Amino acid sequence: MANEIWTIKRCLEWTKEYLAERGEEHPRLSAEWLLCAATGLARIDLYMRMDETLNAAQLETMHAAVVRRAKGEPLQYITGSTQFRMIDVACAPGVLIPRPETEMLVEEVLNYLDAEVLSPEAAARQRVELPWNDEVEQARKAEAALADERATAERRAANLTAADEAALGSDVLGSRAYAEELADREAEEAAAQAAEAEAAKAAEPELDEYGIAIEGADQKMASAQDAAAPAPTEPRIARVLEVGCGTGCISLSLAWERRGHVTCTATDIELRAIDLATKNRDALGLTADEVAFSLTNLVSSIPREEWGTFDVLVSNPPYIPTDVMRSLPHEVKDFEPDLALEGGADGLDIFRRLLNAAPYMLRAGGLFACELYEGALDAAAELCRQAGLSDVRIVHDLTDRPRIVRAIVTEPKQRQ
Repeated sequence: MANEIWTIKRCLEWTKEYLAERGEEHPRLSAEWLLCAATGLARIDLYMRMDETLNAAQLETMHAAVVRRAKGEPLQYITGSTQFRMIDVACAPGVLIPRPETEMLVEEVLNYLDAEVLSPEAAARQRVELPWNDEVEQARKAEAALADERATAERRAANLTAADEAALGSDVLGSRAYAEELADREAEEAAAQAAEAEAAKAAEPELDEYGIAIEGADQKMASAQDAAAPAPTEPRIARVLEVGCGTGCISLSLAWERRGHVTCTATDIELRAIDLATKNRDALGLTADEVAFSLTNLVSSIPREEWGTFDVLVSNPPYIPTDVMRSLPHEVKDFEPDLALEGGADGLDIFRRLLNAAPYMLRAGGLFACELYEGALDAAAELCRQAGLSDVRIVHDLTDRPRIVRAIVTEPKQRQ
């Protein structure tokens, strides 16, 4: 067998059949993931290079990976990573693997921050329209042209064929979202530059026929601008507290997708989780000022002076009821950490402790949001109401199962 020629195509087909015989639910998808990890290729590239031959090191890596997968070990542990929203996240045994449902939890937090805490990026810089500025209309036209350019960039980012999407699977969603985010940023930066140019023109003094500034004209214009312009305010930086960070995917996504506008403090009781989350933060180029990880039990490490200063408390806590733990799939029950899964008899043991902490950690109007077991959401929502939280809502996941409870702290507490 060592002397045989193993192309990507042959290895893909053989692995698919081998895993299918051993009960793999999605054997071809698993084979693709394993081959990508062994070769360093993207999934779509596998189909572009089917006739390429694997070298000895790649074959050895692939063999070991197939053996592990045949025993039920999760793909994310074998390949060492997974995609979460717009970022790649390193995964390792002992730390819970990120799920698609948790991407929705991030979305709920972002929606709240955008609506209640942060100003929209496009409106961050307001252009003052002075009554004597006859170039205002030209500036409007320039901004409209920039908007057209942005729309073109978004269409180009989304220009993927059906064949591309079929080959890429879920990865295409992350790559498209990232491209659209880049297009947004580029358009916003261009609009800001155009606004600055217009402001500079408006600040030019009035000249006489000899090109000499008319006395007092520039002072009059400056005074009028000062009177018309709103008083400058410091940019609002949202503060998020995450409890039970695992790989760090929630906090890292929030800080990455709203960089410069969100800082996160994230805790976990498991040292392996803190180490892995820190590795993921460093890989993204984020700093400890943007996302700070702390090894502690729930909120025990939060300094007293920071109580009541957070805009959001978010968590994907252990929430599987004890009886349900026994019926979990083999690759979850026997490979992922019980500490990150089991939530007590009704799945709400940790949730109750978080709910108790929320009024002390959050400012008035702050958001408390948790991902929970589908059968526990009604009870969790009622607990939130009994605790005095308002605007209590249950959010359903992509399969229309209740998955997230979110509520607003209206009356913060101070511990004596």
